[in-house]
Parts: sequence; structure tokens; C-alpha cells
Amino acid sequence: MIIDLRSDTVTKPTPEMLDAMMQAQVGDDVFEEDPTVKILEGRLANMFGKSRALFFPSGTMANQTAIKLHTQPGDQVICDKYAHIYNYESGGVSFNSGVSCKLIDGNRGMYTAEKVKEAINPNVFYYSQTRLVEIENTSNKGGGACWDFNEILKVKSICDTHNLGFHLDGARLWNALVAKNETTKQYGEVFDTISVCLSKGLGCPIGSVLIGDEAIMEQAIRIRKIFGGNMRQVGYLAAAGLYALDYHVERLAEDHKKAKEIGEALSRLSQIKTVEPIETNIVIFELNDGIHENVFIQKLATKNIKIIGMGGGKLRMVTHLDYTHDMHETLIKFLQNF
Repeated sequence: MIIDLRSDTVTKPTPEMLDAMMQAQVGDDVFEEDPTVKILEGRLANMFGKSRALFFPSGTMANQTAIKLHTQPGDQVICDKYAHIYNYESGGVSFNSGVSCKLIDGNRGMYTAEKVKEAINPNVFYYSQTRLVEIENTSNKGGGACWDFNEILKVKSICDTHNLGFHLDGARLWNALVAKNETTKQYGEVFDTISVCLSKGLGCPIGSVLIGDEAIMEQAIRIRKIFGGNMRQVGYLAAAGLYALDYHVERLAEDHKKAKEIGEALSRLSQIKTVEPIETNIVIFELNDGIHENVFIQKLATKNIKIIGMGGGKLRMVTHLDYTHDMHETLIKFLQNF
């Protein structure tokens, strides 16, 4: 038995999801003739109270498209220093859109409205123009931390006052919605654009969706084409997303529960310095000085337990759909006897 906790992207489609995929009605999506992808896009747009949604092969492409929709070359995006768009999208903000990031030194990937206000550049010709504010919920590098929605509303107020776009990288938004008992409509009312991932917590093999209103989304399909993201019979993948929305959202609470139990077991080990607060399905912990992360990772690997290091003595475990109860019991027992 291999216990793979490197990410929630390692899941494979369930038999039921595969069956839904194989039964999908499909067509050429470049000709806008795939009925299943239209159903998925329409459903997600409606869930968030928006008029348009567009299917993408990856969350990175969806985020990069959103940035390009909101900005012109030379503009600036405000985001946290932990933001996925800054750390893990291969410099795409500069390569694809020609914009820079103004980084906020937040707390576990989250910041305050006051910090946003301070980060806005003066309207002077020798400064880059601040055009967009971006947040990530949950914060991946922040250990699956969930934003306080009241703070999001305050950030939105700053955006409105200064005529700034507001984008949500919602790669793990489903986890936040379940953990905080929030709704998609709440987020749709606040953000101009929202990207949501289907291939992380929801267990799909591929896919993200960018959601927004007509005015901002008008050029989204053109930018997706420029980035090489147009697909043909994509309904097979869209069917997986529809199945996941029906059956894999509420079960995220199980992942959160297991993550908290892993954190409790880790916190009892003498080798562990700290375990960061756990709200959703990501467990980030730090080793004591003198204990090399590669040694710790290799010790787990001898028991077929896979995790990843984040550098600086920090490591990560992520619970997910394919992490079973038996795997969980095996891991907890191993940690108790570490």
C-alpha cells in the first residue's frame, strides 16, 4: 500500500466518475459544439451568480488569463508573497501579461485591506499602474488557510474606491466553502473573476474554470486560444467536473478531519518544532534544527509514505479523495511509533 500525501492532485477518477465521463455527449468545443462543457460552464456561472464561465486545462492558465483580462503591459498586480501566481506559475505574470507583482508580507498567505491600501502605487507617470488585487483561498503555501470573509469585503471596498480589479485564485475554494460554511454566491458577489479547480479536492483528472461577468470575460476565449488552451471533445473532462460537483464537495470535510488528526500526531513527535494551524486539507510542519528534511522524508518513504519538502525545514502533507481510512490508520500508527 502506497500512501501518497504529496498533493491532492495525485487522485485518480473513481469508477463512477469514469462511467460518467464515458457516457458524456461531446462535440468540437472550438466550434462551441460540446454540449457537456456548456452544461458545466453554465452550472458554474450560475453557482457564482455570474454570466460567463470558461473551461481551462489548468488553474495556472485560468489565472494567467484572468490577469491578462484585467491588465495591460507595465501594470502591477497586488498579491501576497505566498501567492501561487507569484511563486508557482513560472513567472507567467511577466511573460504572458508584462506586469509585475507588488508583494504584501501577509500572514500565511493572507493580508489586510489596510495593507492593500498601502500597496497601491501613486498615480504618477513614473510608477507602474496598480490595476488588480489578487487573493488565493485557501492559501496553498499558507497551509490551506482560509480567508476571513469580512476581510475580503474590506479589500473589495478598497478595490471599488480605487477602481481596481479583484481576482480570486480559488484552486481550493471548495475546501474553504466547506470549512467555513460559506457559499459560492457570496464569492460571486465580491470578485470580478474567479478561477476554481476541479482536479484538486474534487478528484477530477484535469480542469479548471474561470468565471466572471460578460464585460470582463468577453476576451477570455481569445486569450485561452493565444495560450494554447482551446480543446476539442472536452466534454469527457467536463463530465468529470459535473460528477464531482454532485458527489465530491461535501466529502471534503473528511479530508479536513484527517488532516487535523495527522497534525495532532505530528505535534507529539520530538522531531517536530511546529505544526501550522490546520483548517482544511493541508498540513505544513517544521522540523527541529539539526534534522534534515530529506532524512525525514526518506524514513517515511521506507514505509511507502510519500510527502514533499518545501525548503527551510518545512514539509507538507495533503489529504485527498484517494487517501483512505485504512491508509489514515496506518499513517497515524506509524507516527505514534516513530
